[in-house]
Amino acid sequence: MKISTKGRYGLTIMMELASKYGEGPTSLKSIAEKHQLSEHYLEQLVAPLRNSGLVKSIRGAYGGYILSKTPEEISSGDVIRVLEGPISPVDFTEEDDPAKRDLWVRIRDSIAEVLDSTMLSDLISYKDEGQNDNYMFYI
Repeated sequence: MKISTKGRYGLTIMMELASKYGEGPTSLKSIAEKHQLSEHYLEQLVAPLRNSGLVKSIRGAYGGYILSKTPEEISSGDVIRVLEGPISPVDFTEEDDPAKRDLWVRIRDSIAEVLDSTMLSDLISYKDEGQNDNYMFYI
């Protein structure tokens, strides 16, 4: 499963809002400038996040976006599902081989477990301990 820029940039938006939680609204312009992203693209991504109830928009000169729940209550899985759709490496419903079907289900469940157990608060408080897990596995 490959997470597109929609999911990655959407997670960036949510992490920025989480890091500013309780400080008032954050503009997409400030997020776009900080991360050198297109403000127009971020506007397209924040709409489904707002429609799903993960963020609220605040109008006005000092408006922007805020999280609708605390960073401890929003998982990365919530964000990825809104922007990417269901988490599944393949459409295993059409798989005839039960062994392969079971493999795809276990992969899907493992990915979902990691995403659902990683909250925005975990992401913004992450400290890189200098561990380089830059392994590349070729299959």
